[in-house]
Amino acid sequence: MLDRRAFLAGSMALATVGCRTADRAITVGSKNFTEQLVLGEIFKQLLEHYCRVPVDGRFYLAGTYICQQALLAGRIDVYPEYTGTAFAAVLKEHAYGDAAQVYADVKQQYRLRFDLDVLPALGFNNSFAMVMRGADARRMGVTTLSQFAPYAPKMRLGVGYEFLERQDGYQGLARTYDLKFADAPRVMDLGLLYRALESRSVDIVAGSNTDGLIAALDLIVLEDDRHYFPPYDAVPIARPAFLSGFPGAREAFDRLAGSLSADAMRKMNYAVDGEKRDATTVARDFLMHSALI
Repeated sequence: MLDRRAFLAGSMALATVGCRTADRAITVGSKNFTEQLVLGEIFKQLLEHYCRVPVDGRFYLAGTYICQQALLAGRIDVYPEYTGTAFAAVLKEHAYGDAAQVYADVKQQYRLRFDLDVLPALGFNNSFAMVMRGADARRMGVTTLSQFAPYAPKMRLGVGYEFLERQDGYQGLARTYDLKFADAPRVMDLGLLYRALESRSVDIVAGSNTDGLIAALDLIVLEDDRHYFPPYDAVPIARPAFLSGFPGAREAFDRLAGSLSADAMRKMNYAVDGEKRDATTVARDFLMHSALI
């Protein structure tokens, strides 16, 4: 009987490796646009695989500020962020072009100011992208923001809520390129930007480099030829207590690091936005194809 008990105890210990606090579910957060939903699902399924505990998803949180506050309050344990966003929108610093240094600074400052861990980068840079209809860009003969500037007074701009207030957002962009638009920027949910562009409610939008609908809708990203936008490397940001409570979580994110290219992210975004596939399935297909689960 003693040997049997020892065997059972050992089996239970093996089953819970990496999950010392298995009585509590992990909660993954994400912002309110497609890429964040896909990344949230990737985090959720990866953590379920490595930690063997329930993982909840609190997706569609309104934006950076809400995610940051939810993390600090312990309502979520981890969420996907971008280094340029963290540097400018959260730390209120002026970001610059050196991706490695921006990552190092964000990692250090998040630990010092917030006691949060910035984990290894996922592998792609999702910079802001100024996007317009391809037919219009070809007719005007513009490929860069400098070339676009003289046409701006006849153009209507669409942006997400954060873009107006961020240090790396509208005001700095307008100064850098001397942009003067026909009207004040039209503010809308990020998920509506391309619909507004397609319906001609606006003529140019502040989108993201990895948006899947760019190619699908024959849209053009104007080159940021004066290098205004800083690097936006995608990174998980997590509570240290969560990482220490679930050691398998750190292994999961170490495995995920560097595995997501911009092209892979673009294809997953399009699978959800363009092909109307379920984000849960898209995330699972990526994880299995990449041999991460």
